[in-house]
Amino acid sequence: MTDRRIDEAHKGGVDYIAVEESAPFRELKKRQRRFVFPLAVAFLVWYFVYVLLSSFAPEFMAQPVSGAITVGLVLGLGQFVTTFAITMGYVSYANRRLDPGAEALRAELERADGTRS
Repeated sequence: MTDRRIDEAHKGGVDYIAVEESAPFRELKKRQRRFVFPLAVAFLVWYFVYVLLSSFAPEFMAQPVSGAITVGLVLGLGQFVTTFAITMGYVSYANRRLDPGAEALRAELERADGTRS
């Protein structure tokens, strides 16, 4: 028994499963993962180090850096700075390395489907 939705999707002219299995799409996903996964792991390690330090090294986190500003406060604010830096880095990377390939795939799909957007 076939799924009617799949049969109707093939009438549109684009085989999305074939696109997903194509070399350009796989390369695009590989580039994206090569950037995202290492940064995600690095950020999670940095985050858990901060949480563990605040739980198990309160004396270290309470050390003053300047006036009432402590190591814990500096590291906590560093979490926000890191988040924004990762976001800006990803946007830059995506603009340079991912978007051109995605646009080429989109154009190819639109040609195959016979539509424009």
